[in-house]
Amino acid sequence: MDNGLLEFLDYSHSQFHSIDKISKILLSDGYIELKESDEYVLEKGKKYFVKRNLTSLLAFKIPNEIKDYHFQMVAVHSDSPNFKIKDHVYDNSSNCFKLIVEPYGGMIHSTWLDKPLGVAGRIVYKNGDQINSKLVDLGDGIAIIPNLAIHLNREINDGYKYNPQTDLCPILASSNDENIFEKTLNNYLEEDQELLSYDLYLYNSEKAQLIGLNKDFLSSPKLDDLACDYTCLKGFMNGENKSHISLFVSFDNEEVGSGSINGADSTFLEDNLRRINTALGYKEKEFLRALAKSTLLSADNAHAIHPNIPNKLETKSPVLLNKGIVIKHNANMHYCSDALGAGLIKSLCKDIDIPYQEFFNRSDIRGGSTLGNISMAHVSILSVDIGLAQLAMHSSYETMGSKDIDDMIMLITAYMSKDIVNKDGNINIR
Repeated sequence: MDNGLLEFLDYSHSQFHSIDKISKILLSDGYIELKESDEYVLEKGKKYFVKRNLTSLLAFKIPNEIKDYHFQMVAVHSDSPNFKIKDHVYDNSSNCFKLIVEPYGGMIHSTWLDKPLGVAGRIVYKNGDQINSKLVDLGDGIAIIPNLAIHLNREINDGYKYNPQTDLCPILASSNDENIFEKTLNNYLEEDQELLSYDLYLYNSEKAQLIGLNKDFLSSPKLDDLACDYTCLKGFMNGENKSHISLFVSFDNEEVGSGSINGADSTFLEDNLRRINTALGYKEKEFLRALAKSTLLSADNAHAIHPNIPNKLETKSPVLLNKGIVIKHNANMHYCSDALGAGLIKSLCKDIDIPYQEFFNRSDIRGGSTLGNISMAHVSILSVDIGLAQLAMHSSYETMGSKDIDDMIMLITAYMSKDIVNKDGNINIR
């Protein structure tokens, strides 16, 4: 397994930090950072990336010669379900200073209790006439959400519904000082800088690690979707785009519907595709033709059959840990895969001799969705949803198969290295 993933997971305590880490990886490999507020000046043979609002990133590579103008893209998301800290809302009753939080995304509340927690994200401050932001990570194990003892809640093992407003507030200190948290944040600022606001989140402080007798499992916070972020980034970077434009994009806010300036339901992808088109000297008609020939892989993790509760998924097409890439299907288009897109992934997997499997929800249980069909509303091209099999999705600590990691890197490398052209519902792979 690519050990760089463990480092990536342990650094990415918020979506701000995951995008920051991806930026550093790209810069170290010779990518040039662009700013959306500047004019794009692009050269063939060069590599670029651009960020929006610090939590979404789009990177692309331009070949020395574009022989068949189109885009081959992979999309992931940077966010994970967790608790967001309410801005300047505190409580210091019972001689315990606690933060007031609200759930972000569909999380499993009970997995956050009695765990060492950290706080990470960005702070926004005023510096003279400017408003700036800075990434902060207050460190591991500075907070905890304690359970109520079973002696005081005898029915807890019969099922308990946690109230986020009252049951799930993290304690940070034994103190009556109402300003203790703000003082901590001010330690990250210079004397003449004034704290204004923040986007801060709790994270599980437990480290990413390989687990099992044969280290068959990878367990970590935020595997959904940082495992795909890392593997797709590596595959994108490894790929040799000889005559097309390769593109990687990581969106924020997938877990809450993608409706933000930097989510899949924003103009981030379309804006940048159009700007690439213009900077390379192409006209609108050439852009539309390029899109018609382009493809997009939407990579987000998939549910594996649970070993203790197998009947929650389609058992006639079981998705298993360490058994390969997952192609995700849904008749109601909660996933964007169709037979043509699925056929593309199967063909690539067979060509490079890696396993694949196909995910279906039970027909009587509604499943989740992801960013593929949302992004298609803005850039309508042939798309397919894929992912890595995992357990305990949306827990504060998730588990997946360690052997699947390298398979995803290999798949994305192959996808980016070949010329895959969609022409009138027929795919040519060269």
